[in-house]
Amino acid sequence: MFPTFDIVKELCKKQGISINTLEERVGFSRNSLYSWRNSSPKPEKLNVIADYFNVSTDYLLGRTKIPYVATSENATTSTNNKIEEQALVMFRKETENMTDLEKERFNNALSGLMQTARSLIEDDSNWK
Repeated sequence: MFPTFDIVKELCKKQGISINTLEERVGFSRNSLYSWRNSSPKPEKLNVIADYFNVSTDYLLGRTKIPYVATSENATTSTNNKIEEQALVMFRKETENMTDLEKERFNNALSGLMQTARSLIEDDSNWK
């Protein structure tokens, strides 16, 4: 089983483009990505698609659920940046099928929770 085609198809759907449009934009021949349903993609083409969507090749191959690209820059980021990245991934996952209004409401609710959490953390009496 080759999950890459389905993953690329989902990424296209999220961006509101078709597989054929993606092929045009990256310079692939028409319907060439459809072959990925039954066979592994060539590394060169896989890299082009990963770069287009700014995801890792491991994500496209179904080896990880984390889509971001691992680079030497984010491999050496501080713990705080890694936590921020994790929070962003969780936010995207939780709001994936929401409308813009629902996302705005979710964000407002999350902001309120964050303010409450900050006040709890800053009050030393909560940690004795």
